[in-house]
Amino acid sequence: MYIGKQPTIGNFQVCDAISTVNGQATYNLTVNSVAVTPETANHVLCSVNGILQKPGSSFSIVNSTIVFSANLVTGDVVDFVHILGSVLDLGVPSDDTVTAAKLGANAVTGAKLNTDVISAQTALATEPADTDEFLVSDAGVLKRIDYSLIKGGGGLIHIKTQNITSGVSSVDFNHGSSDVVFDSTYNAYKLIVSDMRIATDNQKLHIRYSTDAGSSYLTSNYDFSGMTRDSNSGTDNFNSASDSDIRIHQTGQGNAAAESMGLEINIYKPSTTDTRKLVHGTIVGISQHARTLSGYFSGSNTSTAAITGFQIRSGSGNIDRGNFTLFGVANS
Repeated sequence: MYIGKQPTIGNFQVCDAISTVNGQATYNLTVNSVAVTPETANHVLCSVNGILQKPGSSFSIVNSTIVFSANLVTGDVVDFVHILGSVLDLGVPSDDTVTAAKLGANAVTGAKLNTDVISAQTALATEPADTDEFLVSDAGVLKRIDYSLIKGGGGLIHIKTQNITSGVSSVDFNHGSSDVVFDSTYNAYKLIVSDMRIATDNQKLHIRYSTDAGSSYLTSNYDFSGMTRDSNSGTDNFNSASDSDIRIHQTGQGNAAAESMGLEINIYKPSTTDTRKLVHGTIVGISQHARTLSGYFSGSNTSTAAITGFQIRSGSGNIDRGNFTLFGVANS
């Protein structure tokens, strides 16, 4: 317990520069423009004109001022004023002086961590790499674990969503374009289409492959088969041994305001070069007869070249609306 002012402990500070005034002996002491009060003159190192001054004789301390025993004159230079604090104890460490070796085991607790210790860091905007690490508590012991050991298997990896809000002649997904991945990264890819509307009534959707990432699309040597059925019991089987594209359904889609279509399309091993590229899918929608229709299809192209893109198009007219989302199917 202290009677009077408690001493400042270990707070070593260099005061702001002092500009001398001719005939003046008293000067304010500040650090970063904030007034400071040394313990005593013996806790101050002061140099004037290159000569270290003797505390209590050459100067004294009065609150937050230094009073020289003689007035300073023009040309005098106060080289520095260094406040020592109490030199008998460490007290508050100076800035940037505490190292990891000085901290005791378990000394840093959760209460000492700021609430933004995570949120202030750079966000990872993509799926972590297999060797990225997480911290876990294993029965109270902090351990690290690779992402490869905890990531799920067999899931869908989002690649790209295209939200169509105005008429387009086709919806294209090509490797390397607009962040699309369509190569050997995944063994299979899935396209999910929802709320798709077309501009022209009684049209059928088609798929075409690209072997040059969308610079062109194959327009021959497709074959396909499928079946479409509507709620009026009408059934349309369809097939072709050689065509300009792969037909997705036979019964035409309607284009009225309430008539839309949804699809799931799967494409397998697009990057292989020794087998034909297979695709199949299912559909549900409203036909040109305002009836619910459903169906399935499958197809391929006779070429064994790797495909690096594909497009969905209407037989005639534009695709006016729809959400087209491409996923990669995780390999493990």
